[in-house]
Amino acid sequence: MENQNPLGTPPPPMYNSGQSGMMPLPNATGVLVLGILSIVFSFCYGIVGLILGIIALSIMGKPISMYKDNPGYYTESSYKNLQAGKVCAIIGVSLSVLIFIYIIFVFAVIGFSMHDWPGMR
Repeated sequence: MENQNPLGTPPPPMYNSGQSGMMPLPNATGVLVLGILSIVFSFCYGIVGLILGIIALSIMGKPISMYKDNPGYYTESSYKNLQAGKVCAIIGVSLSVLIFIYIIFVFAVIGFSMHDWPGMR
C-alpha cells in the first residue's frame, strides 16, 4: 500500500522501458508544428512567422515543467518533439525579426529616395 499515490493507482514506471502505459506530453506536436510553420512563414514579411513562433514558445513552458517533474509519466519522444519545436520556434522568431527589420529598412530607403524625386514635393 505504500507504493500507491492518494488516488489508489500504482506509480508510473521510473524509467522509459518500452514506453508502455506512458502518455505523450500535451501540446508537444502543436509546438513542433508551430515552430516549423514559424520558419516557413517568416518569409511573409516577418509578421506571421513572429506570431507563430511566439505562440509556440509561450505554450511550451508548462509541458517542459511537467516532464521535468515526472519524467516517468511521459514518453521521451514527445519531449524530443517539444525540444525540436522549441529550436524551430527560436529560429523562426529570429528569422522573422531579421526579415521584419530588413523590410522596414527597405521601406525607409525607398521613402527617403522618393523624397528627392522631381514632382514628389
